[in-house]
Amino acid sequence: MTEEKHLIDIKNKRASFEYFFVQTYTAGLVLCGTEIKSIREGKANLTDAYCMFDRGELWVYNMHISEYRFGSYYNHQVKRTRKLLLKKTELRKLENKSKEKGFTIIPTLLYIDQRGFAKLEISLCKGKHSYDKRESIKQRDTKRELDRVMKF
Repeated sequence: MTEEKHLIDIKNKRASFEYFFVQTYTAGLVLCGTEIKSIREGKANLTDAYCMFDRGELWVYNMHISEYRFGSYYNHQVKRTRKLLLKKTELRKLENKSKEKGFTIIPTLLYIDQRGFAKLEISLCKGKHSYDKRESIKQRDTKRELDRVMKF
């Protein structure tokens, strides 16, 4: 898979600290007009967001998209639930896995693709224990030290 540069990259940095990523999917979002305009300005936050199934459809909850500053009474609600668009086979796999104990679905990256559509990268995650988090901190610190040494 090729690494692509996106104009807008809104990341959930806390997710990699709190969870192990088991599998990653790219999903489309059902948005209204003022929401996509706010995302293009970079006014979104994924920190508290999570995904859940409701009647066979995947929804993202608590994703904060700020109100569009030029929007009038057509402006959207800031933390409304938004539907995610995936293929049926992917939905079935995700639903079966998320029912297992310890697994959850977390949004990790919100970006705009080449065609101008908003895409949400979601991950099937397993929670980390406190000793796993200490290991992550240790790895991050050693990487920072190596980068500092390589710089000089």
